[in-house]
Amino acid sequence: MKIKKLVSGVTMLALTTVLLAACGGDKKDDTAASSSTEASSSVVAKDSSSTEESSMTIGELKDGEYKLEEKNYNNGYRVVFTIVVKDGKITESNYDNVNEAGKSKVDDAEYNKKMEEVTKTSPKKYIPELNKALLEKQNPSDIDTITGATHSTDSFKEYAKQLIEAAEKGDTKTIEIDNQVEK
Repeated sequence: MKIKKLVSGVTMLALTTVLLAACGGDKKDDTAASSSTEASSSVVAKDSSSTEESSMTIGELKDGEYKLEEKNYNNGYRVVFTIVVKDGKITESNYDNVNEAGKSKVDDAEYNKKMEEVTKTSPKKYIPELNKALLEKQNPSDIDTITGATHSTDSFKEYAKQLIEAAEKGDTKTIEIDNQVEK
């Protein structure tokens, strides 16, 4: 009788351990999955998870217009992002998501309404906020993540870093991002 209880106890403990291990999330897999949906650049893509933690030291910026574009549409939109540097400072930041007709996500009233209901923000709010923050802070690492638009904020910061790196070199060639789109 005692052996039966002991075997039952050990079996229950083993099953509980297996169940907890199976239900536990593996953050490494989550990061890999999210970074595969993040844009990967034909120049050099950087994992967006590093965007949140690392700070960027900015060197001298060369005057000019620097442009970045995603090649693929994701949920009907792709990122286009331009910064203008004058006298060594970012004077314009034009980050946007556009559809195939070139229409901004900011102007998509239905999309904005649905997102606002769920996340309490929308492209109409956060896109201008991100552009303004870059002009004020001059460093994407210093920009706070916008609640409800975490993925967009991370994308903005990563792309801004790539544009700033181009501005440090004076490389005005358009950066093309071969973003992965899951179907």
